[in-house]
Amino acid sequence: MPLSFSSDDGSHPTIVAIDKDKHSASAVKWAVDHLVMSNPTLVLVHVRIKNSTNQNGVVQGSNRGLSDQDTPKVFTPFRAYSARKGIAVKEVVIEDIEVSKGLLDYINSHRVTNIVLGASSRSALSRKFWSHDVPTIINKSAPDFCTVYVISKGKQQSVRPAAKPFASSLSSTLPSSQPWSAARLSNYSESSDVSRSVYTRPEQNIVGSEMMKPKIGPSNASMDNLDVHTKEPKNSYSRSSPSDDRGLFAPLSHGSVDITTQNLDFTQVSVKDNCCSSSSWEAEMNRLKLELRQTLDMYNTACKEAVSANQTAKELHQWKMEEASRFKQARISEEAALASAEMEKAKGRAAIEAAQKAQKLAEIEAKRRKYAELKAKRETEEKNLALNDLSRSDLCYRKYTIEEIEAATKNFSNSEKIGEGGYGPVYKAKLDHTPVAIKVLRSDAAQGMKQFKQEVQVLGLMRHPNMVLLLGACPEYGCLVYEFMNNGSLEDRLFRKGNTPPIPWEIRFKIAAEIATGLLFLHQAKPEPLVHRDLKPANILLDSNYSCKISDVGLARLVPPSVADCVTQYHMTSAAGTFCYIDPEYQQTGKLGTKSDIYSLGVMLLQIITARPPMGLTHHVERAIENGTFADILDPTVPNWPMEETLNYAKLSLKCAELRKKDRPDLGSVILPELNKLKELGMNSKPSTDS
Repeated sequence: MPLSFSSDDGSHPTIVAIDKDKHSASAVKWAVDHLVMSNPTLVLVHVRIKNSTNQNGVVQGSNRGLSDQDTPKVFTPFRAYSARKGIAVKEVVIEDIEVSKGLLDYINSHRVTNIVLGASSRSALSRKFWSHDVPTIINKSAPDFCTVYVISKGKQQSVRPAAKPFASSLSSTLPSSQPWSAARLSNYSESSDVSRSVYTRPEQNIVGSEMMKPKIGPSNASMDNLDVHTKEPKNSYSRSSPSDDRGLFAPLSHGSVDITTQNLDFTQVSVKDNCCSSSSWEAEMNRLKLELRQTLDMYNTACKEAVSANQTAKELHQWKMEEASRFKQARISEEAALASAEMEKAKGRAAIEAAQKAQKLAEIEAKRRKYAELKAKRETEEKNLALNDLSRSDLCYRKYTIEEIEAATKNFSNSEKIGEGGYGPVYKAKLDHTPVAIKVLRSDAAQGMKQFKQEVQVLGLMRHPNMVLLLGACPEYGCLVYEFMNNGSLEDRLFRKGNTPPIPWEIRFKIAAEIATGLLFLHQAKPEPLVHRDLKPANILLDSNYSCKISDVGLARLVPPSVADCVTQYHMTSAAGTFCYIDPEYQQTGKLGTKSDIYSLGVMLLQIITARPPMGLTHHVERAIENGTFADILDPTVPNWPMEETLNYAKLSLKCAELRKKDRPDLGSVILPELNKLKELGMNSKPSTDS
């Protein structure tokens, strides 16, 4: 077998490994379309598996190989196809125990630079785990100078390019164990033509920029070296398959290829004198120059087309960018228009809502004005009616003129003012040489005339030692004249207003009993019971002997007699009274009864012994009794409290202040007898105020 295999024109032929499968036909067709040049030679290599025996005499081998009779049939389809294409085909049959081993031996011994193989018929998963896959083994084990193409279905599946060109000299390729004589070299030179550079089509990768040929012998004869000097562009491109067009549009610079006939250097090829004449070599050189010029023209044309296509692609990309920008601007404008429309709609809705709200407010204001007018008219009518009733009634009180009231109060001087309540200010004065207290109706007092009428009716018809005495009135201006109480209100004395001395515990028990006595008188009024509704220390007046009298009955209500029992109650539309003293159940439900005053009495009884504000007082007293610190919550300004009696007094007061009416004790049968016992205890003991 010769050392190297060359085609008739001196170029290295394309080797295609074939077998009896569909991928072999695809590989041959692809090699003819992409690798074979004009006047080519195509070498078809088939490996036939031979059997071998091991040390035990067992025959080893693969059944994939063809028999001796079937081997020529594998080349038959390709002969007809090559004949149609005008391609010279050389058929090579190799015998070996493995296909991959036979192909690798053939590549190394014949210095094959291009080999084409059909893809494996196994799946990708099978190829991964199958170590005897021929394309995989050839890709891994082929020498560096050989380019391996794997073809599948007419397309390039993979390519493993040569790592270095085949440029070694002939002497380096000769085996050292076989010295060659000049005669054998001469015969070898006769069978080999002059090699030339391999020119591929524009879409193929250039395998090497320079091909070096070995010397023919020791004589001065030598083969011409074809030196093709190319200036590679900075941004060169290549395509590995016809379907890959991305490299065509890579950036190209003008003057990227500069290959002219002036850069070609053809050296004279030394051959034997009897081979050919110098004229034939000149013709061969001209032919090569013409082919090179044609190839350069084709390459330059392809470069120009690539530049034009690249420019077109840039223009198309620029047009797409402009279209995208215009589309984006249009979308932004549309969104802005929609947002503006939504904003206008929101403004319209807000304006409509504002107009509706203003209309509602106007309607409410009109109703309010109408209601105020009706209220003023009704109050005027009630005032006139009350004045008429007072003028026609036979009430036992003296009528005073406004001039007498002004003279007695020094024209309502602040120096004569001794207090002020919800009804109006209270002045100290003298009428008929008698000290009196004058309560004047405030002009803006709510329901003032109704309270005036109520107080005149109650106090004018009732007389009791523990009810304040009404001396007279001025109906035209709502002025009430009471008897004057020297010690003022119980609230002022408990909290020692004006730095007055504290009230002894004996007198405090007496005051508590007298308050309960006056309250029982109201509850037993005929023909219907009276509920005070505003019982508190500020409405309990004390004379010089600390005798107490209940005042300010302007909020008192007449309720049906059935209210006296705890079954039926009188329903009020609005609760009246003072915070912390008003009955919680009455405040919540509006149901008024005599036991509504019992709650106020319980809170006031606790204030009498503690001299503390009413807020949370019941809770503090309960905690003190539970914790055994009851003595600490009593008024510290009073010494020598009888602890047992005072504790019973406090427990009775807490029962009076129960949240539910049914849990409060009865005033006449339970509360007043206990308070009278404490009053007698205080009266029998030595009074602390004798001094």
